[in-house]
Amino acid sequence: MTDKTIDRRFCIAPMLDWTDSYCRGFHRLLTQKAVLYTEMVTTGALIYGDVDRHLRYQQAEHPIALQLGGSNPEHLAQSTKLAEEYGYDEVNLNVGCPSDRVQSGQFGACLMADPQLVAECTKAMLGAVSIPVTVKCRIGIDQQDDYADLQRFVSTVAESGVETFIVHARKAWLDGLSPKENRDIPPLNYERVYLLKKEFPQLEIIINGGITSLAETLQHLQQVDGVMMGRAAYQSPYLLKEVDQRIYQAERPVISDAELLEQIYQYVEQRLQEGAQLKYISRHIVGLFQNRPGARQWRRYLSENAYKSGSGVEVIKAAAALLPDLSYA
Repeated sequence: MTDKTIDRRFCIAPMLDWTDSYCRGFHRLLTQKAVLYTEMVTTGALIYGDVDRHLRYQQAEHPIALQLGGSNPEHLAQSTKLAEEYGYDEVNLNVGCPSDRVQSGQFGACLMADPQLVAECTKAMLGAVSIPVTVKCRIGIDQQDDYADLQRFVSTVAESGVETFIVHARKAWLDGLSPKENRDIPPLNYERVYLLKKEFPQLEIIINGGITSLAETLQHLQQVDGVMMGRAAYQSPYLLKEVDQRIYQAERPVISDAELLEQIYQYVEQRLQEGAQLKYISRHIVGLFQNRPGARQWRRYLSENAYKSGSGVEVIKAAAALLPDLSYA
């Protein structure tokens, strides 16, 4: 049976250069239930670099998963053990990123061509810890694009003990498309992910790719166990306000805009006291009021003022003062 200590009905995707600790802390103000994922961290960065810089986070970020990139079973086991020691709730192996840098390091989506190696990696990771180890993959790569290929990959890796697969419902072209193009050009094939769940009912299958609303999320949840949202959650974070109520049936009311802004002020002040610079925090909240009255003024004020030396929470408050009405939530 799958691990149920983490409720993955709604997850926010790991996104390089986006989902840092400041971002995750902000997202946690909007949803207490969603599972948050770190940016991908390579095993080399942990084994040869500054472990604390890569792994530290705030306790409020739980439930939180560390995404690892690597293909050496021993190094992955070491890194997974570090994650457990730091208190992460889950470790996720990246088998979906198509970038050249990732391929040259022999990890990411290119690993889908070698399910046995992935199984060796996940077996070593699971053997090192007691927390869940999950895999994030694509539905295929290059010419290895039949359902049978995905079926074989999942079956092989599941034999190692992995119970949760997060499946981006697009194939990855490792030769010919950039990482950005790989997020848009290969067509979405949700049906293939649905079929995977039907064939492997004992596994937890989380669907990812092109999902932009909670209405879509609820539709997918009729077919699979969970949804992972990426760019929409980052670029239009306002939609996260209703995740706990609509996805997790939380009884508490949706947070009001006024309450949310007060929490943002407190959060920003706390992080500034820890030594952060406002520009590194505020970049994650620029899209908060996307498509709402005053959104343009909010974005412009933050963009023009947050980078200035010594900027503090007063910049956020001044931007909020440009919003014409906080009661439109």
